Amino acid sequence: MINLEWYRTFKAVYEEGNLTRASKKLFSSQPGVSLHISSLESYVGYKLFERTSRNMIATERAIILYDYILDSLQKLEKSENHFKKIGNGIRQTLSIGMCSEVFQTFFEPNMSSFDFDIIAHFGEYPQMLKELEEGILDLVITPKKNTNQNIDYTPFFHQNIWLVANNKTDTQKVEDAIKDKDWKSLENELKKQIWYSSSNVTGFIKQFWLTNFNKKEYNKPNYIVPNMNSIIRCLKTSKGIALIPSFLCTKELENKNLKLVWKSNNQLKDIFYFAKKKNKKLKVAATIIETIITEESLKYKE
Repeated sequence: MINLEWYRTFKAVYEEGNLTRASKKLFSSQPGVSLHISSLESYVGYKLFERTSRNMIATERAIILYDYILDSLQKLEKSENHFKKIGNGIRQTLSIGMCSEVFQTFFEPNMSSFDFDIIAHFGEYPQMLKELEEGILDLVITPKKNTNQNIDYTPFFHQNIWLVANNKTDTQKVEDAIKDKDWKSLENELKKQIWYSSSNVTGFIKQFWLTNFNKKEYNKPNYIVPNMNSIIRCLKTSKGIALIPSFLCTKELENKNLKLVWKSNNQLKDIFYFAKKKNKKLKVAATIIETIITEESLKYKE
């Protein structure tokens, strides 16, 4: 398939009649523009411009080609203008990567506060950080960091990870072992329980076993469900236990929909960061997001 950029370059050169002006219009180099034109001429099999020292004069074939592709290119440019991330009277659009729980907890109560459009992306943190590097995402809210020095990480919220259970789950032996500080018995009793987890928080179980029992081997969950809110809904109706961030389960504990089993001998914590590229556009919109979400997170501060 022909490279679409060749057509865009052809249109610019045709309209400007000059390689220098066309390259400025395209924010490209003059050799790059010249290469696109040569490549297009090789592809279509005929000369499109007569070259002089200063100008590019369109041939009859070029005039026919221009008329043929103009409407389609203008439609593409119109689409680009609609979706591009600049003002000019058009609402800006911010693409934000986060987990669904962060969106539901911090964003949903504040959607009317934003005077710009938001596209929420959910996925694995490494992939979202990669998309941030590539410019696909403008902002990522993440407890994970990578080593890319072009990304700024601003901490704004920490979450504690608690061991919680369905109210009807028999956790007496677990609680007795905790009280007696009998860690071996505690590990054995925990392995007898029905565990819930989700793909994005399986790491909590690994950390829990490592920090409390100094073991890399951990108890694998019995049920892996879509996300942490799914775990909470399952625990409200089914016997079992799970490791849940405190900001997600505090209200459920207060309403006695769940019970707190343990805050852990070595309490697990995760820090959430605002991750964004240095010198990134849309700084104002990103700052508004950070301010509003930080204020919302204070409601869950322990």
